[in-house]
Amino acid sequence: MATGLFAQSDEVDADRPRVNTEMHGAAAGAPAPSPDSVIVPETLRAPSYFGQIAFEQSCAACHGQNGAGGTGNGPPLIHPIYEPGHHPDGAFLRAATAGVQSHHWNYGDMPAVEGVTEETVGLIVSYIREMQRANGIE
Repeated sequence: MATGLFAQSDEVDADRPRVNTEMHGAAAGAPAPSPDSVIVPETLRAPSYFGQIAFEQSCAACHGQNGAGGTGNGPPLIHPIYEPGHHPDGAFLRAATAGVQSHHWNYGDMPAVEGVTEETVGLIVSYIREMQRANGIE
């Protein structure tokens, strides 16, 4: 089965979480990427570099190394459902600072991240967007 960015067999995809297929167009049903299939740029712009550090400290436990998911605690952020047109930068800020109700995945609600600032979230978003672009999500 080919789904845009991720082309894999149904057997391989069977155990990967999928987005809620009732509401999301081209990304509907796309499997979570295999964490080791995510392309990591050789270098990052300065804001993204600092965002990576903050992401590793505050987000990776749930969203996986490089935002690839695979932890069982939160969705991959390097996924077409999080493209800027569907989840603008403000959605990440809102999720990190206020928490959000589960609506795409079955991981449960996301709580606010304690102690994270708007500036730090901006750096994290810079990192996530740079990672998305490296993986063909624009």
